[in-house]
Amino acid sequence: MPLLNLVIVLIVVGVGLYLINRYIPMASSIKTILNVLVVVCVCVWLLQAVGLWTNVSNYRVTR
Repeated sequence: MPLLNLVIVLIVVGVGLYLINRYIPMASSIKTILNVLVVVCVCVWLLQAVGLWTNVSNYRVTR
């Protein structure tokens, strides 16, 4: 995926999240959960887009 597409998607998601937080009335706890969920989803998507998710998903914790 080209770098320009990654940057555009990150900007669109950021502006969308800003608009939701700014103009849609919600309880602060719901906003916090929404923000955390969006950040985690974007991080996973970004890792998949650059090809690093397989390294994370193959990681095993041993005893």
